[in-house]
Parts: sequence; C-alpha cells; structure tokens
Amino acid sequence: MASPSRPALPPHLRLLSPRQLPPLRSPRRRGAGSRVLSSLPSPSPSPPSQQRVSTASLEHGPGPGPALSAEVARLSAARARLRAARSLGDKLRALDAEPRVAAFFGDASSRGVLGGLRPREAYLLKCLVAAGQDHVLGAELGWAGGGHERHRNGSGGGSALREALYSLADLVGRWSEEGAAKDEAGSGETELLLGRLLKFLGDIEEFYDCVGGIIGYQIMALELLSVSKSKDSKHRHSKDKFVDFHVPTGLNLLEDTEYASQAAMWGIEGLPELGEIYPIGGAGDRLGLMDSDTGESLPAALLPYCGRSLLEGLMRDLQAREFLHFKIFGKQCITPVAVMTSSVKNNHEHIVAICERLEWFGRGRENFRLFEQPLVPVVNAEDGKWLISESLLPVGKPGGHGAIWKLACDRGVFEWLYCHGRKGATVRQVSNVVAATDLTLMALAGIGLRHNKKLGFASCERRPGATEGVNVLIEKQNLDGLWEYGITCIEYTEFEKYGISEPTATNGSLQASYPANTNILYVDLQAAQEVGSRKNASCLPGIVLNLKKAVSYVDHLGFECSAAGGRLECTMQNIADNFMNTYSYRCSEGIESELDTFIVYNERKKVTSSAKRKLKPEDRSLHQTPEGSLLDIMRNAHDLLSSCSIEVPKVKDNNEYLHSGLPFLIFLHPALGPFWDIIKQKFIGGSISKGSELQIEVAEFLWEDVELDGSLIILADNIMGPTKRNTHGEQILHYGARCGRCKLQNVKIVNEGISWDSPSNVYWQHHVERSESLKIILHGNAEFEAKDVLLKGNHMFEVPDGHRMCILQNEAGFVVKLDPIKKEMMDSGTWYWEYTVDGAHVKLNMVDP
Repeated sequence: MASPSRPALPPHLRLLSPRQLPPLRSPRRRGAGSRVLSSLPSPSPSPPSQQRVSTASLEHGPGPGPALSAEVARLSAARARLRAARSLGDKLRALDAEPRVAAFFGDASSRGVLGGLRPREAYLLKCLVAAGQDHVLGAELGWAGGGHERHRNGSGGGSALREALYSLADLVGRWSEEGAAKDEAGSGETELLLGRLLKFLGDIEEFYDCVGGIIGYQIMALELLSVSKSKDSKHRHSKDKFVDFHVPTGLNLLEDTEYASQAAMWGIEGLPELGEIYPIGGAGDRLGLMDSDTGESLPAALLPYCGRSLLEGLMRDLQAREFLHFKIFGKQCITPVAVMTSSVKNNHEHIVAICERLEWFGRGRENFRLFEQPLVPVVNAEDGKWLISESLLPVGKPGGHGAIWKLACDRGVFEWLYCHGRKGATVRQVSNVVAATDLTLMALAGIGLRHNKKLGFASCERRPGATEGVNVLIEKQNLDGLWEYGITCIEYTEFEKYGISEPTATNGSLQASYPANTNILYVDLQAAQEVGSRKNASCLPGIVLNLKKAVSYVDHLGFECSAAGGRLECTMQNIADNFMNTYSYRCSEGIESELDTFIVYNERKKVTSSAKRKLKPEDRSLHQTPEGSLLDIMRNAHDLLSSCSIEVPKVKDNNEYLHSGLPFLIFLHPALGPFWDIIKQKFIGGSISKGSELQIEVAEFLWEDVELDGSLIILADNIMGPTKRNTHGEQILHYGARCGRCKLQNVKIVNEGISWDSPSNVYWQHHVERSESLKIILHGNAEFEAKDVLLKGNHMFEVPDGHRMCILQNEAGFVVKLDPIKKEMMDSGTWYWEYTVDGAHVKLNMVDP
C-alpha cells in the first residue's frame, strides 16, 4: 500500500465510488495464507526524519532543558504517591509530605489556615500548590499589605509565600464548614473568591481524574510544552516500525447518486435509532458577538443568522428530517438531543434560556440533555505557570470538544440515550450552517447504522491554507509485526509536527489531495462510551497544547493582557484513533470498506461553510465569516432551483461580494425536503430575477411556473404541524396534521422588493429594508392558492386558521376569495403531498380530494 514515492495527483480529490469498492461489510480477520496481501514491496522502517506518524501512539522526543524535565519528574512522583493512597486522608498526608506544600502551609497545614475547610477543599488547594501553582494564591494579587503583622513559626518575613498564606488565612477564617462565611461583613467576598476557585479546581480534579487530576493536567501540559520547545519537535519517533498516510476512499455522493440515495434512505429509516449530539460550549471569540443592550459577550450559538440563532438553525434541520420520517413512515419520531455547553460567556445559562424561551422547540424538556464542560487553566508558554485573570482565579477556557466523550460518560448521557432506544448519533457543530444540506448527514448515518460502523466522517475537498484539519487513512506496522488501519484526522495545528506541508502551486505537495475534516460525524454510542469510560489518557482523544495563538484576557488589575500560552485541548474526531483495525498481513487498496471507520464525500458547499469569525474592514477573504457562509447557502439555492428548470442568477466568486450586495436572497425551509430530490418535485419551472428575495416557511408547497421579480415571503404558523400541550403542560409539535399550505401556479410577482442601497441591511442576518413585497401569512392550517394571476406591487395576504384563500385574475386585476375549510378536511387539508418510497427514492403524489 505504501511506496517510496507517489506520483503527483490531480488537484481534485481522487475518490472511489462504491462501484469501485468491495461491498461494505463487517471487518473480519483472515488467515495468513488466504490471499496475497499486497502487490507492493514490503516496507522497511522509514528514517526518523522522513517518518510520518499518527495522532496516536507517540513517544515524546527529548525535552529542551532540565527545568521542565525535573518538574515533570517531581510531579509524576507526586502523582504516583497519590494514586497509591487509598483514602482522602492518605492523599492529604501524601501531599503534606511534598516540599512545596510543606513550605507553603507549614507543619500545621491540617489545622490553622485550612482548619475551616472540608478535607476535600483542603485537598484541592494543596494539589494546586503541589502542582507548582502557588502564585494563584500569591501576593502579586495585592491582598497582602502592611496590615499583616502575623508571622508564622515566630519569625518575621515578607516572602510571597508567607503573604499569600496570610491572605488565604483571612479567607478561610471567614469560611464555615457549610461553605458560608462566619461573619456577614466578609461573606460575599469569601464566597466569591474562595468558592469559585474551589469549584474551578474541583472541576479539573474530577474531569482529569483519568490522568491524575490537577497534578496530572499539569504533567501533560508540561510534557507537551517540553515537546514544543524541543529542537527535534518536528521529527517525532513512533512506537511503530512503519507509519504512513494515504488519501482515504469512500462513497462520493456526487458520483454514485443511486447508492447515495439508498444510504440516505437508510438514515431516514433508522432515525428512531439515532440521537443528536451538539458540542456548543466554544467561546466563539472571533465572532465578537455582544449583547447590544448590556455589552455582554455572547457565545457563538446565539449568533443571529438568517433570522434566528444558530442553535435554532440546528433544530430546524433536525425537525425537517423527523418530518420526512413521518411523511414516509407515518410515525412521530422525536430525536433525543445531547448538548455539551460550558460556562464561558455564560454559555450554559444562555443555552438554557433560549430553550426555555422557545419552549424546548416543541420537543419537550425530557428530550434534551445539557451537560456543562469544565473550563481548564491556560498555561504560560514559557514556564507552564497558570495565567491569572482575577484574584484567586486562573484564566480558564473550554478544553476542546474532545471532552465530550468522557464528559458524556461522567454525566450519564450515554445511558440516557440508550433509554431512548438509540444506537448511534450524528454529531455537528453549531457554526457549520450547511452541514444538513441535501443527503450528506443522512447518508453518513445510514451507512454507519446499516454496516455497524463505529465512526464515520463527512468530508470534502480542502481549501489550501484553511484553518481546518485533514482526514487520512493511516497505515502502520507495530513492533509485533501486526498491521493497523483506520481513518482518522490530523488537525491543522499539527501539520508541521507530522511533516504535512501546506500545498502550493509550486511544491506539488501530495497533501493537496487530503480531504478536509469537517467535524460532521456518525458515532456508534457503545463504541464511544467504551473509549470515554477508560481510566487513562485515551479517553481524551487527540490531546494537544495549542500555542500558535496569543491568549487575550483581563488580569486581576482589570488590564487587558495578551500572552503566549495555551491549554490542553482534545478533539472529538480523534476518537477514531481508538478504532483501528488490526491484521496479521499488509492490506491492499480498498481496505476502507472493511474498517470500523469510514468516510463519505460531497462537494464542499454542501458539507461545510462556517460562521466562525467577524468580517473586518481590511479582510480580503470571506472564508469562515457569516457573509461567506451565506454565499454558499445562495450557491446551493441556485444549484437546487436551476435543476428545477427555474432561471436563477449565478453566484460569482466571493471576491465579487466583499463590498457589494448579493445577486438574490433565497431561504427555503429544510422541511421542504430536506433531500433535494424531494424539493425538486415541489418546484417546477419559472424564474427568479436578479435582486429578488424568496423566503418560504412552509413544507406543504407547490411552485409551478412562477416568475418572481421582487420579494416573496411565505410564513406559516404550522410549518410541519401544530403544537399541543402534553400532561406536563409543554407544547409538543405533532408532525403532519393541520399544516399550512400554499400553491402557486402560473403566477407572476412583480414589486420593488429589497432596498439594496439601504446601509442598514445585514444580509446574513436576513435583516433588510424593503420598498415593496408580497407577503403571505398562514395561521394554523390556513391555505393559500394563486393561479394564472399577476400580483404587482405591495401586498399582504393573511389567512386565518381554518380557511382557504384563493387569488383569481379578473379584468380589474385580481379578486380574493376566502372560504372555510370543510370539517372533514381540517387535519389533512384540501390537498396534501403523499410520500412513497420507490427503491432508493421518495416519490411525491399530490392528493387533491
């Protein structure tokens, strides 16, 4: 499979369709004599300078100097003693024997200063000091001043340690065993200062228990810091004889459309076995999102995008799939949603607030499980000391979305999903606004469920220079002579470490063909739980110390600071490193179909386009901005509607829109499909002129030979069905019945539409000024129909619940006819789309009684 040199590949991805691959089947081990392993020569171990290694099984190179190495050795010994201790008392005694702890707290560390704390609280503070972070309690915070006249052990002195100890004593002296202050005057300060530090430390100790808690966290940080400082950090030695990367093959949704449709049908059919997992605890600092009233920084999930928050967009996509499942199989399916939040920017509180405000999206509180990711300390890139934000509070950031697997185990999320009858889950990030476009997500899930895979990636071509990782097929031979294969991810921050260079026009780099990692995943729940429940570092996949970006924070004096630093981050997609398949022989090409990991491909604008950073005036690229992702949504709309024989203006390159408006705005509710083959049966012929706006918020819809020149907005209360209160008083969405409906046939719409010159327009928010528009509002199960008519100028048609409005042409222009819907048609409507499965496709038939 490997060769000393590979021929240059074309700039596009070389992807094999399933016709070129063996049939997907469960992996099996074969006898050594069952077939020729490979026509390629057996490899010899690569020289260390040329060898490329995986994200798993690394041995660190030599450290840069004795200081960090000595500190790692000291902490490792302390961790070993703590692990050997059987009780909390034994652990406290082991910590008291540490020179740093003894020097800080003195012989009476279990009395006096710490006497007012519970043993667990004293343990956390001693771990902090033992980890070399006593400066968190230090005099540089400005607590210890001339007022301190006490001296420990009868001697005077002004050392930072003593002054820090006196400051700590003041706090503990006001701290009761119940965690409340003994005197009212200092109660607020005590609870604020000491309480939040103890919570911060407790979270670290609990989450990183798999590596030794607070001390284990510091060991890992120092080890990775040591590697980053090493001159040999670019060339790491592997535990394996041979390691190589290859471009992974898999289902190309564009090439094998029939198989793609079948896989997507498996996904929709298997929806009752699927959960949904959202890691949305990130800070989203690059968006610069703030509350306009309070000035409070807000998390990325609250970004107002296309008329709603990003979180609401995720739920619309999910409900569209559930609606499709109902239309095909006639069964209500409510997917349980697990959401990993964090405390940064009050992320958790904001997520809870938006869910409560929108009444849990008509799904019921019981179908959500929110679990909060702990913040982790940021270490200084020079010496590994924790950066300090406020008094007694280190700078804390989320520890990467890879925390999700262990945290889900710790919080019982997997068991909760099992109770809902789930076997697998789809995973996506809140900032990727196109992840659910067309077939991609359901084809990914369908293959995962159908073929009992452990992990799947949705991928596409990678843009050179983009801040995104790559998916690779890793091939390695271990020291026992066994061969291991798997599809995994390498983050862009690790390219240099693994010898992956950014492709250019001149270097002809093979990496041009490595596809992009998009963090759209299918995961088998039992496989993920097995990894997350491990009691070692493997439950924290792809752990790195990212030092490439300066850390901005506000220090304890209120000054804005920036320092070189980083925190331990793990990546959820690198759980794949735990799902390698092992063979006694070297395998030939096409091994991907037998692996526990797999990959599917689609064109980039259908897979990933993110709103991650705010566009700056000096920017020359729209990549990863809300503006850029909106253009990809418009490109998808163009491609979809053009395939319906509708004339739509073409969307040009992003550079054309850096400082100008868009060719049009088109927003289609995903419940119209969400598969494009379904939407194509609801849109037939017509045209959309340049500068037009089309927004359709209704699922039961027909567009036939409609000419739009201006703005058309269709809004329905019951897009997919009505809501009814359950026994708990919650509003629950019931799919299918009493939907709003709209039919437009041979209609010409002309109005002034959007005021494209208005300076207040924010297109990616869908916040625009209009001179004129045609707006149709459907209440309850209201219906609207227009046929053979010209609708010119500014109009709004509002149809009450239980009524049908028809617009007919007459000599004066048009006439409006409003009739009540017959009682026997209140649920089904006067017409509806009937969905039937025809092989791998969904066929629509309009039923018009």
